[in-house]
This record gives sequence, structure tokens and C-alpha cells, in this order.
Amino acid sequence: MPDSVDNEASAAAPSEGQPDLRRRRDRRRAEGDAWTGTMPIITPNDSDAPAASAAPLQSRSWAEAAAAADESIEAEPVREDSDRGEPGLERPTAAAPASAAPASGAPAPTAARAGRVAAANAPISDFISSPGSFVREQKPRPIGGFRGMLYKLTGGAWNLGPSAKQRAEDELARRISRQLQGSYNTAVLSLKGGIGKTSTTVGVGLTLAEFRGDPPCAIDANPDSGDLVERALGEGIYQKATPRTITDLLKNVENVDSLTALARYMHHAGRLHLIAGEQDPEVSDSLTAEEYLRIRQLISAYYSVALTDCGTGVTHNAMSGILQSADNLIIAAGYAVSGAKRARSTLQWLASHGYEELARNAIVVITDKDEVSSRVDKDAIEEHLSGICRQLIAVPHDRGVADGDLVTLDVLRPETRRAYKEIAAAIVDGYV
Repeated sequence: MPDSVDNEASAAAPSEGQPDLRRRRDRRRAEGDAWTGTMPIITPNDSDAPAASAAPLQSRSWAEAAAAADESIEAEPVREDSDRGEPGLERPTAAAPASAAPASGAPAPTAARAGRVAAANAPISDFISSPGSFVREQKPRPIGGFRGMLYKLTGGAWNLGPSAKQRAEDELARRISRQLQGSYNTAVLSLKGGIGKTSTTVGVGLTLAEFRGDPPCAIDANPDSGDLVERALGEGIYQKATPRTITDLLKNVENVDSLTALARYMHHAGRLHLIAGEQDPEVSDSLTAEEYLRIRQLISAYYSVALTDCGTGVTHNAMSGILQSADNLIIAAGYAVSGAKRARSTLQWLASHGYEELARNAIVVITDKDEVSSRVDKDAIEEHLSGICRQLIAVPHDRGVADGDLVTLDVLRPETRRAYKEIAAAIVDGYV
């Protein structure tokens, strides 16, 4: 009870030392204001901070903070690049501290100038040097089969990519369509007639025209009234066309100085351009090697790929000129025993008459035109011929080829079309 009375008395009565305490507190506050001009900034671990550290920037708005940051960047002086004779930027050897003040009398750098300096020192963007690095490689679209169906049903959301078969087809198309530097000629010949020589010329020519950016040209140099154009256009269309032949072109070859002028003497099966052979038996065998070389020289000015249907045999008048200007050969053969033997005889004749390189790089095409019986060992015939040429390609039996009439890619079997693609790709392989 006495304790509580004392406490109440002390709370109610003013303390004698209270005015002195208030005066001392006010005096310390006044002394602190005079020393700093504001309330002192207290930072933790002041003893660990470096002695030369700059006082923190105090600003009342983001604009003042940005201006203070801009003024802390030193502008780099511009100098003349002695190596290139162009104005360049002098890079400092050491970065200046952010708190360093600009030299006396020098204007303070602006934010725009600092941006120009940073842009000049920045490396060239990868988008300029290699823009493809910013684009994801698109997976090829599958065509046909289960993969193609799944791609269509999902609107492209599920793309399993092309199958192995489609990739092989795409590779053939790439080989056929390669760009060529110059003009090249492939001669198609055989020692026996009726084994698919002309049909191979038309089928391969149409395939080259389908995949290449530049149209190919096919020349009928058959001395025995060749039917190259009839097989490419059809008998009815050819008979209605203007009967221009290789003989007509030779008569006016000196006046042909443009592709437009040359087109008057040519026939067109789509993008395949053709020069018809002479149909008159009394004139057809008169084509000489010199005349063929004149035709070949003219064609080389406008076409990068030419095919020459040579007819049967290798000893007629124009044959020396054809072989002299050929870059590679197609030797037509059949699965009949006589056809295989004559194909081998053709290669041996070429090798022994100064055309060993052409024989070694020849493409032997075996066409199953007559659909031989099972008694014929096709594997044995292919093995018999494959060791003496660069490549051997078999064309399966196809009524679109065997009938001896119009050859169009649309009516051929997929296996036949693929065989012609392989032949066309092998031809272009021999050019590059």
C-alpha cells in the first residue's frame, strides 16, 4: 500500500530533472542538424565499407535518378583509325569509376551520346551474319502413307517427318535438279534395235524436264528414220505438226542466232524440247559427224542438258561426232541373252576404239520390254554387265513402254518412273 501511494505521487508531481533532460535533448538535435544539414544516413556495417566509397545518391524522382546516372558515364573520345582511314572509337584501357568527375571545362556527356558509344562498340548482330540461327528448321512434310494421313488429320500438329522411301525420292530429285555450269550431252546407243533405246531417251528426257529448272533437249540422230518425236508427242499430234527435222535445221543453221529462232525447228513435249530425225530413208543416213557437231554446238548455247538418240550401231556416219562430243553414255540392253551379249560387245568396242573413259563411266539400262520368261536368269545377266560399267539400272516391264507408242510419265508404273529417276540422277552425277 505505501508503494502504490508513492508511485502515484511521483507520477502526479513534476520531476525536477525533467526540464534539464529536455534541454539537453534539444541541444543535441540542434548540433546534429548543423553538422549534416539533415538526418544522418545510417548504413549497416559501416566499418566494413571502403573509406573512399561515394555517398549514395539521393533523389526525389526517377527523372533525377536517370539524369544522375547519365552524368556518371564518361564519353569516349573519337580518333582516326590509322589502319582503315575511317573515324573509329578509342577504347579505354581501364574502365573509369562511376563516381569520377568529368575534366574541368569538358561538357557533361548526354544519354544520347552514351547510347551512340555503346552501339558503336557493340558486336555485329548474329541476325546479320547468320540469320538462319534465329529460325527453327522446319521438319519436311510427309507425303502419302500413314505419316501423310496423320499429318492431314491433325492439321500438321503431328509431323512424323518423311518416311525412308520419301527421303530416298527427295534425294533423287535433288541429284537430278543440281545446277550445272556449262552444257552436257548424253548419247543413248545400242547394237540391237527394239530393246528400249528410244523409250529410255523419252522417259529420261521427260524426267529431267520434270525436275530440272532448265528444260532439256533431245536430238534424234537415228539414221534409220527415228521415231523419237512420235514417242514423245504421239503419232497423231506429230503428223499435224509442222514437219521440221534436223535436215531443215542444218539448212538454216547459220541464221539461227536466238532461242526464238531455234524454236521454229523444234517440237515440245511439255518442257522437253526435241529435234526430229529425218524421215526420208534416202536422206536420213546422210547426217555426217561434222553436221552433228554443228547441231551440238548450236544446242550447247541454249541448253545445259542434251540427250542424243543414236540409233542402232556405232559405225554410221554421225557416230564419231556423237561420241566425240558425249560426256557420258547410256547403253540400252535387254534381258534376252542376245541383248546382254551385244551390250557387253558395245562396251568392249568403245574401250578398244579410243573411248575407254566413256565405256568405264557408261550407264547400262536393261529394259524388260518383252517380259521374258522365268527361264532367263536376270540376276546372272545383271552380274554379267555390272562389272564393266559405272552403274546398271533395270527398268521393269511396263505396257506404257512396251507398246511402242506414246510414252508419258502419267501412265507409267511407279517402279518404271523410279527407274527413270535413277537414270536421270546417274546422268547428272556424271556431269558434276
